[in-house]
Amino acid sequence: MASRPERLLRGGDSPLSASFLELFFDLAFVLALSQLATHLLHDLTLAGALRTAVLLTGVWWIWVPTTWFADWYDPESPAVRWLLVGSALGSLLTGVAIPQALDGRGLLFAGAYVSVHIARGVVTAVGLRGHPRQIRTLRILCWFSVSAVPWLAGGFLPQWRVPLWLLALALDLTGPRLRWPTPGMGRTRREELHLAGEHFAERYQQIMIIALGELVLVAGLSYAGTDLHFPQTVAFLLVFATAVLIGLLYVTPAGQRLGPAIERADPARLGVITGYLHLVMIAGLVVTAVGAELSIAHPMETGDTTAVLVILSGPTLFLVGRILFSAAIHRRLSWPRVAALFVLAAAAAVLRLPLLVVSAVATGVVLVVVVLDHAGIRSYRHRAGA
Repeated sequence: MASRPERLLRGGDSPLSASFLELFFDLAFVLALSQLATHLLHDLTLAGALRTAVLLTGVWWIWVPTTWFADWYDPESPAVRWLLVGSALGSLLTGVAIPQALDGRGLLFAGAYVSVHIARGVVTAVGLRGHPRQIRTLRILCWFSVSAVPWLAGGFLPQWRVPLWLLALALDLTGPRLRWPTPGMGRTRREELHLAGEHFAERYQQIMIIALGELVLVAGLSYAGTDLHFPQTVAFLLVFATAVLIGLLYVTPAGQRLGPAIERADPARLGVITGYLHLVMIAGLVVTAVGAELSIAHPMETGDTTAVLVILSGPTLFLVGRILFSAAIHRRLSWPRVAALFVLAAAAAVLRLPLLVVSAVATGVVLVVVVLDHAGIRSYRHRAGA
């Protein structure tokens, strides 16, 4: 019979598919992503983009360590179940706080973030007493305890909030890449960072579907609020097509090969780097949602430099993340995608076009990339079968 600590850890016979509570945990991000898009829409400046990026990174860094946690520990354990429920609540509270997170609700945002990580660390450290895996949990808990100081200080000090939270995020994001080196405890061994590739690849696809769902929801709500005239209808259809194309671009082919790649690779490299790169792709989808709202509401407007840049920046950010994602897995660049970045940058120079035309250019560029990707895959399969 397994000891109490062993019962907390995920066994070799545990199902690799996501549990119900993992999917429930993802639902909290529907609110958070919607709030982030609204936050950016109301502050379309460079400083506003930075502030939104800080909040998005905080929200994202609840999802990533919680997903690692669900990969390392038994999803059927009562402690794991309650921690997933608590993480969902914490994520929901950060979403509630986002509109005023840099004003009156900073402490709510920081407190929810810190509580999720500290509670997870304390419960698992206690549950693993006497087990060799406890040291991994203690190292991670130490790092989150240190970063909790600037997080909470920023909650109390609005004038220093952004720089303090940037410092906290720097600690949280670099910790796993360095394997959480801790005085007196060393750093986590590479084998202790192993992730089940099939489970983790599935989880990334699920959160990408959540982000794409937010894009489709924004498009639908924006279109519903118009007079449903022809230009607005075309703008809505272009956004829907962009969502479909981005989904295809994500899953083929690197998205489908992520699981085996994680299994083969050094988990301290690929397991962590993919978390950073998905943040870039998620950011691209949030910006695309903002651009969708602008293009559907004002499809024939010209001369709005900010709106043009937003509409083009969303697909650009996603493509940057997607290019680096493929490079991390295959160690090579996709030149059609790189060329697409230059086309989007060139389109941004033509600022007098109607927003509908700008949206059509962005959709057309993503369509060409998807077509070239699929043509390359068919060519590779034909040569392999020859």
